[in-house]
Amino acid sequence: LFCRIAAGDVPSRKAYEDQDIYGFHDIQPQAPVHMLFVTKRHFKDAADLTDPLLFGKLCRAAVETGRSLLEAREGFRLVLYTGPQAGQSVFHIHLHFLAGRPLAWPPG
Repeated sequence: LFCRIAAGDVPSRKAYEDQDIYGFHDIQPQAPVHMLFVTKRHFKDAADLTDPLLFGKLCRAAVETGRSLLEAREGFRLVLYTGPQAGQSVFHIHLHFLAGRPLAWPPG
């Protein structure tokens, strides 16, 4: 699904895009601001993405996009699931950016 979203084949509300990364707003947000950032090339999860520059670019895209939002000024959370036991349900690496409300710990 995320490959198709990044390619523009499935509609999304774009938040960020460059040649390697696509960011969009989650359709089932868990916070007032909930965006997902994906690589345009398919990687199953964080363990599958071995390119440290691309991994850093994924994180930087989320931080830079979110930092400009008023709702994120008090803080934000980045979440990356790897594998079903960790809660990953879509097997394409994706980084969640959450902000706009207090985020409790532990999350679940």
